[in-house]
Amino acid sequence: VVRRATCRARMAASPDQVQLFGLLIEMLGARNAIEVGVFTGYSLLATALALPDDGKVVAIDLSRESYDEIGAPVVEKAGMAHKVDFRVGLALPVLDQLVAEDGNLGKFDFAFVDADKANFHHYHERLLRLVRVGGLIAYDNTLWGGSVAAPDDEALSERDRELAGIARAFNAALTADRRVQVCQLAISDGIMLCRRVA
Repeated sequence: VVRRATCRARMAASPDQVQLFGLLIEMLGARNAIEVGVFTGYSLLATALALPDDGKVVAIDLSRESYDEIGAPVVEKAGMAHKVDFRVGLALPVLDQLVAEDGNLGKFDFAFVDADKANFHHYHERLLRLVRVGGLIAYDNTLWGGSVAAPDDEALSERDRELAGIARAFNAALTADRRVQVCQLAISDGIMLCRRVA
């Protein structure tokens, strides 16, 4: 049970990360946000707290189980539940639905992605349509425990080697993407901030 709890805790956003997001959201004057991958809702709460009273955050996850068990009561107690639009399902179809809904293109000011890493590039294309010019998209785990800089002969697990490769390729693609201005932060497990410029 302790091992399972420790593994689950590693999936949550870090305190310095969510504090930074809150600051950025307030600096942006954000009113609308998207979170892809919710888990317990820790970063979701920080986002909701930083938004104005009439702000909204669209929260996307495969399941509400961890959120309902841990995060929802806290979000409710904080008086933030009215800001959360929780959508259960695979992220790509939900993002495609958001793109198709009237008034959503360029509507969002901030997005945070902490879901399956193999689909980050697909999420990026959808989010560039949903987030306004000047808005921010933040991607989690872009340093993957530092393994992105590991030499080829480094002793890594097969999973870490695969995910480090995915992160390296994604980071390189963002750096070459002229639609965004990027900043890689070495906090938590690595955060890539992308400011949409085109």
